[in-house]
Amino acid sequence: MYEKTFPNKRFEKTLSFLERHITTQETILDLGVENPFSKIMKEHGYTVSNTKGEDLDLNFDTISNSNTDVVTAFEIFEHLIAPFNVLREIKANKLVASIPLRLWFSPAYQSKTDPWDRHYHEFEDWQFDWLLEKAGWKIMDRDKWTNPVKKIGFRPLLRSFTPRYYIIYAERIR
Repeated sequence: MYEKTFPNKRFEKTLSFLERHITTQETILDLGVENPFSKIMKEHGYTVSNTKGEDLDLNFDTISNSNTDVVTAFEIFEHLIAPFNVLREIKANKLVASIPLRLWFSPAYQSKTDPWDRHYHEFEDWQFDWLLEKAGWKIMDRDKWTNPVKKIGFRPLLRSFTPRYYIIYAERIR
């Protein structure tokens, strides 16, 4: 997936945000199959398990049966048709999640070859906040950052100052 464009800036920002809120003594369920970032979390001392590739719109078993302290979801919710349902099923009291933000100058992402690599949602920050609130989460901290690309053109210029990623730390409201 990252053969030519390993997202170093995104991973550095995500790890820094995670370390601000989650200790290495807390266990993590990372939504999505094992990936380069779940390996980075392990290299930094976190105990991480992943979901197994099941369709999280339809199958909540791994989430419902998890007894981890924290759930992480890095660029997962935009792929789900109904992320509200997953958010309601989480048993952990802490959530760290990030999404790519909707860009007014770029269409929603859709891989032509991988049906799992498509964005059903392209959120604006307020939409993601509202989704979390409706699903029973209170956002305690948030951050955004840009994703400049080394290309020439109008859209690459806009990417240098338009935030592309949004990350939150939230706690379950009981």
